[in-house]
Order: sequence, then C-alpha cells, then structure tokens
Amino acid sequence: MKTSTLMLIASALPAAALAQERPNIIYIMCDDMGYGDLGCYGQQLISTPNLDRMAQEGMRFTQAYAGSPVSAPSRASFMTGQHTGHVHVRGNREYWQSSRQENMFGNNPDYRVIGQEPYLNTHKIVPELFKAAGYNTGMFGKWAGGYYNLDHPNTYKKDAQGNTDTSAWSSSSSSSLPNLRGIDCYYGPICQFQAHTYYPNFLNRYDPEKYGDKHVVVDTLKQNIQHRDVSSGHADYENRAQYTADMIHQYALDWIGRQTDDEPFFGIFTYTLPHAELWQPNDSILQKYTQAFQCNDSGFGGAFSSWYYKNTNRHAQFAAMITRLDTQVGEIFAKLEEMGLADNTLVIFTSDNGPHEEGGADPDWFNRDGLLRGTKRSTHEGGIRVPFIAKGPGVPAGTVNDHQLAFYDLMPTLLDYAGLNGDAYSLKASTDAQRFDGISFNQTLRGNDAQQEKHDFLYWEFHETNMLALRMGEWKLVVKNGTPSLYDLSVDVHEDNDVAANNPDIVKQMVDIINREHTTSNMFKVTMPGESTKR
Repeated sequence: MKTSTLMLIASALPAAALAQERPNIIYIMCDDMGYGDLGCYGQQLISTPNLDRMAQEGMRFTQAYAGSPVSAPSRASFMTGQHTGHVHVRGNREYWQSSRQENMFGNNPDYRVIGQEPYLNTHKIVPELFKAAGYNTGMFGKWAGGYYNLDHPNTYKKDAQGNTDTSAWSSSSSSSLPNLRGIDCYYGPICQFQAHTYYPNFLNRYDPEKYGDKHVVVDTLKQNIQHRDVSSGHADYENRAQYTADMIHQYALDWIGRQTDDEPFFGIFTYTLPHAELWQPNDSILQKYTQAFQCNDSGFGGAFSSWYYKNTNRHAQFAAMITRLDTQVGEIFAKLEEMGLADNTLVIFTSDNGPHEEGGADPDWFNRDGLLRGTKRSTHEGGIRVPFIAKGPGVPAGTVNDHQLAFYDLMPTLLDYAGLNGDAYSLKASTDAQRFDGISFNQTLRGNDAQQEKHDFLYWEFHETNMLALRMGEWKLVVKNGTPSLYDLSVDVHEDNDVAANNPDIVKQMVDIINREHTTSNMFKVTMPGESTKR
C-alpha cells in the first residue's frame, strides 16, 4: 500500500489532529433498487423523504452505473476496482452441498456450505486499502465475496497462487472472508443466497471488539428456528419474528455508536432491502401501503419457489421495503449527528443493479413512465443505471450531475477523497498482471467538473443472459448472443431504435474495444460479437 500522502500529513500533525482531518466514509449499497424507485428520481407512489433530502443537501448523479446487472459481480466490481471483463467474480456462483444438514438449527434444515465464488487474495479490495491506511472498517449486510463452511469455520486452504483453493470447498472456508480481507467488524449473511429470506436460521458475525470473535461465527436466530423455514411453504413461517433487515441495520448503528473522532472509519452497508422476498413486519409502514394499494394489488404474481414466501400484497410489500430502507438511511444520518460525526462523514447511497421481478415484484407498475429499458440481469440501461447520491464535506449541496461513472471508479475515488493515493489503484496504474479500470471522480464529487477526467468508455458483461454492453459517450452498444445493437442515448435513452446498420464505423470501433477489454473466464462465459452462440 502506497501511503506517501498519508505519511506527509502525519509528519506535520499529531495523531488526534490527523484523524480529525481525514473524512469518515459510509457507503450504502442497497439491493435491487431501480433508477426510478426514489422520489428524487421521479417516483410518485413511494415515500422516500430521507433520501430525497439527502439529494437536496448533496449531489445526485443521473448517469451512474452499477458494476454488473446482478449482485455478486456488481459488488466485486466495487470491491476490486475492475469491470466485469477483468474482475474474477462475474456471476452469482454459489458453493453448497446438495444434501442439507438436519437438526443443526432446531428442526429446520440449512445448507452446510454456503457462499459465493471468492475474491482473489492476490488483488487488493477496498476495505484492505482503508484498513492499511489506519481506518476502522465495518461491513453490515451481504458479503458475497467468499464462502463459509459451517463445519470448518476457521480452516482456509489456498492454491499455488495464494488464492482460495475452491476444490477444497467441502472441507474448508474460503480464504476470502471479512475477517481476512480488511474488515474489523462484520454482521450479515456471508452468502447472498441465504439473504433471499429475511427470516433465516442464522446470520454471520465477526466482532472481536464486542464479542472477542477470532474468526467468522454463526449467530443463530433462536426465535426464528422455533418455526418452520421458508422452504417449507408452511404458514408457521409467518411466526418468525427476527427480521434481519432491521437486525443488520441496528448492528450498523451500534457500530457507528462505537466510533470517535480519534480514528477515521469506513463503513460498507450492503443492506438487503428491497430484494425479494417481499415479506416484512406488518407495522405502520406496511399498513400504510396496504391501505393505499388495496384496489391495485394482485398478490404474489408468480409460482412459489423454495426461497420466496408467498404474499398477497406484493405492491404494498415492495413500496414498504423502499420506505423502510429510506427510514434506515434517515436513522444513519441521525446517528452521525448524535455522535458529532456528521460534518466529517461522506455518505454515498446507491443500488447494486436495476429492479428485480422476483418473488412477485412488479417494477413496471411503480415506474410507469418506462424511462429505462430492462431490469436486473440485463445490460440495457434499466439493468445497470442506478440511483447514486453523495452527501458530505466538500460535496456541493443541491446539485445534479451527469458525470458518467461506474462502481469500479469508487476505489480510486474514495481513496482520493480520503487524501490517499487513488492513482495507484486506478486505470493509470493498470497492468496486465494487476488490472484496474476506475477513474477517480473526486473532482466532480467536490464540485470541480472542469478538472474532472472522463472515461472513454464503460464496459459490462453478464454470462447468464449472454449479454455485453459498452457505453462510449452517448453511444451504447448492447451485444446479446453475439449480435450487436447500437443506440444513441442522447435521443433514445429507452434503447428502442437500433442504428447499427447506419453506423458501421461506430459499431466496429466499439466491438474492437469490447474484444480488447474482455479477458476469458472459464466460469463465466459470454459470446463475443460475431461469434457463434454456442458457449
């Protein structure tokens, strides 16, 4: 880690003054919120006063993009500073045994091994860089960067390159878990598959300060396991009362409450709302929408599956989840104010990808203007363009910005914002051996658009839907099953009119960039432009 800037500051200031000069950062990434799901982005049916106020008091971006149209690779793009043509994790690849472990949690079964394809240990991730720079780091919500073996919680096996030996997944945990990757305190589901239910059998925890944890442990949800699990489809599931969206949020607030101005902190809040399942406490938030939408709510809207509990008020459930999340964001700001930390804390809010249609969700009903085409898992705008709001010291209030950015820009941006060396982890430092794709937008974040460097292009690929995309200025190329389509976003943001035939030189230029940026992945294969659709 290059800390020359930090060392120069440290030589001139005592430790306490240095800590006060360095900003705290909280990065809130919610799950499956669409571009139009907030009032400040045009939503008219859902109340989001806290996020709307955040936009009024900070900067709202209109052309911010997720790293991927689906969860795990989008999070990996943020963590690594790489786009999905370079990052190792390009899809939701899970690890678990086909047989379920009985009677570990009362009479309710659960998977023995759970988690995602691990991040590479040979490539630094954001929390490691901030921990090395003296920040207290916390993460609350989905990890999605490795797997946790319930039977082997503190056994890690690496391959010859120093990364997780995934062939040993049945007898070890991955070597990419929060406690091993720069996180000082963690609470949430290691496995995002487990996060498909808001009332699971357990969460994971790593909290040496409060509990003396030596490694990631299981926090069994003792009230939940007294009742049937979600996969049973049994109504007794409704008697589970430990609602993890609230539990994770309360843990994050507790962690903020432990902070002081003697040490800067960096929090990654990967909240699970408003991802399916559409199920939550029947409190005043839900009741408000149940009454409002009772004549327009058609129920679950899909077949019951093993990880989503059926409900009868899907529109009310979804709207309440957005408002509940908005309430939690308000409580984060209130906690910062209470602790006297608000004036020195940058807060960023965004979503990991576009809106979902799972568990009965109905994004078309809420976003009736149809501004963007596509949803989660699509590389059209609706799958990857996301809400993105920043508020903090130096960020001009009440501004709307059209700078084009993607999640892989956040690594150098946040480092620069903290006074560290973002260039060392940006496109400027990228090599074949160590790829970085981000460009710091710290100048834009601080209101200096004239000095802001811009991307020549932004890149995405996603194997499940066999899609790629490239944005180059106002041109957008979408490749599906090897066939490219070209759109001019300056006049066609909904991507209705394919103008590839009229612009062959632009198509060729963009296809050449895609072929140059894509590196082969044996796990996450896509059809390149002009190739056969056989993968």
